[in-house]
Amino acid sequence: MTAITLGHLRDPLHAGCAAAVARVLDAHEVEVDFVDVTARELPDMLAAGEIDLLVSAWLPRDEALLRPGLRAIGELYLPVYSWAATAPLGPVASLGRGDVAEIVTLPEEEQRLRAALAHLPGLADIPVRLVADEALWDDVAAKAADAPRLLMLAQPHALFHGDLLHVLEEPRGLLGGEMRARMLVLDKVAACADPDMIDELSEMMLGNRVMSALDYAIRVEGAEPEDAAESWQRGRLIPR
Repeated sequence: MTAITLGHLRDPLHAGCAAAVARVLDAHEVEVDFVDVTARELPDMLAAGEIDLLVSAWLPRDEALLRPGLRAIGELYLPVYSWAATAPLGPVASLGRGDVAEIVTLPEEEQRLRAALAHLPGLADIPVRLVADEALWDDVAAKAADAPRLLMLAQPHALFHGDLLHVLEEPRGLLGGEMRARMLVLDKVAACADPDMIDELSEMMLGNRVMSALDYAIRVEGAEPEDAAESWQRGRLIPR
């Protein structure tokens, strides 16, 4: 195999992850053609076989992406939805209106947030504000010194790199547990690929800490995904 179409969602987190995976493909002398897609476009592109390797699907959340002719490999990191605040606070279940000024999440996560809030009566009267992912870092960073804000957000994310956010306890698991970020590869592509390359991809582990750092480097520092991935590979992204 000499070339692979590598697909990823159109955001810094997935772009950084795809760039890191591409370094493995490069090492096996496979030419990489990146395709960035929206969540809406992704199912049809996978069904049409327009993506050879997807980086990545969050399973079991994204189970619908798996279909005949595709297989899941590897485990790149362990995404998890979390409660976090711009100040160290107690457990989520103990919070009330006097503790946080507002609750912030991404528009696509509003339904998940509302379902969880139904079980947290102390937070029922706190305003909810939706912020697009591309504006979230600036929005949270600019208001970090103001009254504490509560976020419902998936880790990894640039906001979890450093000490801007404090993850809060929520032992009831209202947001669900850890997921597995796995690659989806076409069976016909895996069948003709170098088995050593597939094995290396299957054993590749970035972890949430590295992924948050990749996202931070791209989203906040303005690094190109390929440069951020090179920094990771050379051990310069985060202290080892």
